[in-house]
Amino acid sequence: MIRIETERLQLRPWSEDDFEELAAFYADEANSKYVGGVKDIDQAWRVLALHIGHWALKGFGYWAVDERSSDEFVGCVGLWKSAGWPELELGYWLMPKHQGKGFALEAARRCKAYALDELKADSLVSYIDPANEPSISLARKMGASHENTIELLEFGPHHVFRHF
Repeated sequence: MIRIETERLQLRPWSEDDFEELAAFYADEANSKYVGGVKDIDQAWRVLALHIGHWALKGFGYWAVDERSSDEFVGCVGLWKSAGWPELELGYWLMPKHQGKGFALEAARRCKAYALDELKADSLVSYIDPANEPSISLARKMGASHENTIELLEFGPHHVFRHF
């Protein structure tokens, strides 16, 4: 797994040490509403294994994000393309206390550049629940355009925001 940095953030590989923070995020309905919903302790463990496994299988995935100045866990950002997933996706979530600081935009911009420059991806989208206004706002700040709305597997209707 690759480490990359931005001005304020470190995007790094997931480890077992991240489990407590990840489990706390997924235990809260308000946090996890748009990223698969509440998970019990075993389901949260499976999410951690899923993130690590995606890297092992694809050579890219979601990074754990830390604030560089404090090494404090901020959230998750990265790229996803599992079997059956329509296109390469840029996704993100932050711990509540780190929202509103511009961290998601900073990390997502770096991931977009990584997809384009390092992966040489032909396309990049974000699939966003129509009710998820903060994510829609972030996609627009990044210059993504709303292309259409699809039924995203078992997750229901999602807007497709095209980055490139």
